[in-house]
Amino acid sequence: MSFADLGLLPELLRALADRNYVEPTPVQSQVIPEILAGRDILAGSQTGTGKTAGFTLPLLQRLSAQPQAARGPRALVLVPTRELAAQVAESVKAYGKYVRLRSAVVFGGVGINPQIDTLRRGVDILIATPGRLLDHAEQRTVDLRHVEILVLDEADRMLDMGFIRDIRRVLKLLPQRRQNLMFSATYSNDIRSLAQGLLHDPVAIDIARRNAAVDTVEQRIYRVRKDDKRALLSHLIQDGDWSQVLVFTRTKHGANRLTKQLLQDGIEAAAIHGNKSQNARTQALADFKQYRIRALVATEVASRGLDIKELPHVVNFELPNVPEDYVHRIGRTGRAGATGIAVSLVSSDEDGLLKDIEKVLRKSIPMSPVPSFAPAPPPLPDHNERYRDPRAKPRARTAGAPQPQHKRGRGKRPNAPRSQGQDRSGAPAHAQSQRPQGQRQHSQSPQGQRRQGGGSHRGQSR
Repeated sequence: MSFADLGLLPELLRALADRNYVEPTPVQSQVIPEILAGRDILAGSQTGTGKTAGFTLPLLQRLSAQPQAARGPRALVLVPTRELAAQVAESVKAYGKYVRLRSAVVFGGVGINPQIDTLRRGVDILIATPGRLLDHAEQRTVDLRHVEILVLDEADRMLDMGFIRDIRRVLKLLPQRRQNLMFSATYSNDIRSLAQGLLHDPVAIDIARRNAAVDTVEQRIYRVRKDDKRALLSHLIQDGDWSQVLVFTRTKHGANRLTKQLLQDGIEAAAIHGNKSQNARTQALADFKQYRIRALVATEVASRGLDIKELPHVVNFELPNVPEDYVHRIGRTGRAGATGIAVSLVSSDEDGLLKDIEKVLRKSIPMSPVPSFAPAPPPLPDHNERYRDPRAKPRARTAGAPQPQHKRGRGKRPNAPRSQGQDRSGAPAHAQSQRPQGQRQHSQSPQGQRRQGGGSHRGQSR
């Protein structure tokens, strides 16, 4: 079967030919005709199976068949992450390059004013994350009353990230009559409940086994002490000459720490997680795709929505707490028929997590012998951490110990310019000589010294 057999417009076929796409994937061949027929869809599909094109192509065709009647968006695509929003927006532009439809993408982490300007000029297709979309709705910079087609992409991920309330708020802003398309990699009870309240007589399409890992991914497990994970990871990257590896950690702090350690080992690396600015995340992903860095260290925010062509290696530096997230993580490799390797570094405290993952996969993951590797060097001092941990107990001062203060109880300002005729406080010198004697004695008392010294210490810690 070819894309032409699915009844797509010549303009869309031309755009597909520009990208050398000839045959649809299984999910595309099933989803596209149903969407063109105006049916609601509940589709379960693994990542990397082409579902984005599966809903984008028929969406473009349906909107092209009718002229624009309103300035508000006629199609709304809701996604959980900024990266996925950018990816979908790129697909809409690529497949819609020969049709006269306007698209826009809005998400947080960047300025809202340019988005407002774009929305005011009018759009046909809007791709958005729930939070930023509601920001626009509250500011009345977007009108959702004319939406004809709603797409919920990665619906299970949106529920995992706590977006269910935001989704329900968005649904109240939409017209009752519309076509609804819902895509989810897993079918939890929450997903089925959401589908029942959202979809009308939907066509259920389930391409792959529920929660099954991609068959083209070779999975390996290395049993290793937690303290040796970093050294083993560096060895695998350097000894195997890996050019690209996506490494997953559980926490943002862990991602930052591991990135610094890989850099110390001579491996070009960058971190991507929710605390990074959108510009930093976009730059890190671009550097990774262009092979300027070898290792991209990510939290769960990057387990979906990252479109990296032929990514060869994925490493679970730490196993995820939710077993289904393992499937999404390793699904970043082995995409579109390509092969990939997914490595998990498992310590003894993660045995329970591993059992849960294998229960979801319905099979055990092969254990590989751990290669010999050199222990990791001690971490370099972090010169950015200038101050002690505020949670640490203050050190007790012993009697007679030198106090962290200068003569006359005033904190010295390093390199502070002082013109002639001024004392340390910046006051004229003659003002010091005219100060009452009693006041001078008070400032030299032990009590005055502690008060002045404490103030100086606080000033230096800011």
